[in-house]
Amino acid sequence: MAHGHDVLHMMEGNSYKSKEELVKAIIEIFGVEERFNTCSVEGMDATELVDFLTERGKFMPAEEGFTVDSSKICNH
Repeated sequence: MAHGHDVLHMMEGNSYKSKEELVKAIIEIFGVEERFNTCSVEGMDATELVDFLTERGKFMPAEEGFTVDSSKICNH
């Protein structure tokens, strides 16, 4: 099981035009069967993780879509 931080770090320096594009990139890198955990939730698929991270303000607007807000990645 991968951690949500792994996805946030994957996003650093990249922007995604849509939620669907980000989910596709996560699946390409981690695999369709991968499940993700965070500090408070376990067992999410890629779509659920993106929704979870969006709700917690981990993304910021980018010129063409959105990217990760590196200042919002906890380091523990």
